Amino acid sequence: MLELVARHGAFDLQVQARGDLDVDQHHTVEDVGITFGEAVQKALGFEARHPARRIFPDADGRNSGAAAIDLGGRPFCVCKREKSQRSASATSRSTLSKISFQGFAQAARANVHLRSLYGRSSHHQVEAMFKAFARALRFAVTRDKRLRQVLPSTKGLL
Repeated sequence: MLELVARHGAFDLQVQARGDLDVDQHHTVEDVGITFGEAVQKALGFEARHPARRIFPDADGRNSGAAAIDLGGRPFCVCKREKSQRSASATSRSTLSKISFQGFAQAARANVHLRSLYGRSSHHQVEAMFKAFARALRFAVTRDKRLRQVLPSTKGLL
């Protein structure tokens, strides 16, 4: 899934992780999400960014994910996918994805909302969310010259 983030977000990622995979994947997946969030936060510093939203259908149109990301310093994460017949692996995949996104949101101090709009399997739903996340994050970290002097808040402060 990180390959999807790298490809669709146009990020240069190199990840090496070791963990207690013999026990379970939870901590390793969470730590990778946290580390990615820390890297984004370090790269940006605390510079308020405009929120980004993306809906991303895949090439064959059978799966679609939506993402909204606000790098305004308030960490929160919502991650939902279409309910379908759940197997143990589907539940695990969905839970691990949510853990990864929550780790990212906390470390990047980002408000992250993800949703699978539809998909033919839990794997493809999760994949669609990662693709939408990558596109929204790419937009969120990109400077827009037209908005350079505009504070991303209608309240006048962050």
